[in-house]
Amino acid sequence: MSIQTNTVIFLMGPTASGKTDLAIKLSQQFPARLISVDSALIYKGMDIGTAKPDAETLKKYPHHLINICNPEESYSVHDFTKDAKAQIKIAFEKGETPILVGGTSFYFNALEHGLSTLPESTPESREKFNQLLQKKGVAALHHDLEKIDPKSAQRIHPNDAQRITRALESLHAKPSANLGTNKRLIFPHQKYLCKPELHARIKRRFLSMIDNGFNQVET
Repeated sequence: MSIQTNTVIFLMGPTASGKTDLAIKLSQQFPARLISVDSALIYKGMDIGTAKPDAETLKKYPHHLINICNPEESYSVHDFTKDAKAQIKIAFEKGETPILVGGTSFYFNALEHGLSTLPESTPESREKFNQLLQKKGVAALHHDLEKIDPKSAQRIHPNDAQRITRALESLHAKPSANLGTNKRLIFPHQKYLCKPELHARIKRRFLSMIDNGFNQVET
């Protein structure tokens, strides 16, 4: 199987659609670098409910951008695009084809088309608006957003605390020197969507998660 030089493969699809198996099979056909595109698999210790490839699979077929954060750490789509582009660059330098595999469409879209030019979030600003959330409540913050930016308030659900605080944070932030620097992916890329026998595969995966203790809660 031949792949055009400096081409990125996007292997996309919902859970249980066979993305990981296909990515591994492709990596056996030509030099490849597997890069995870999943907002849950980045976290250490979150293994069963996320259907993370097991340790043996990851040892034999390393997936980059898996197990890179602790659950309490923040990791944004901006962080992902920066890390994914770094992995793509490494792949090209090594003569490998980057295979980006996962189900987080927001990450894929940001990598392919770029991010809107919102100011970058900082720990200080996040803490400020998290404190406001605790003090005033989500309903009051949504009302504040409605007064400042009615269109965003209409688009964001009144109970979506994360998006409400992020919208307010962006509106109050100072212009960033990095605005507009996150350009769209400029490499040739091929997209493949995996959806075979989906419902039956999801059922089997869910039952497997239950068998592995997903429904057990420690007290």
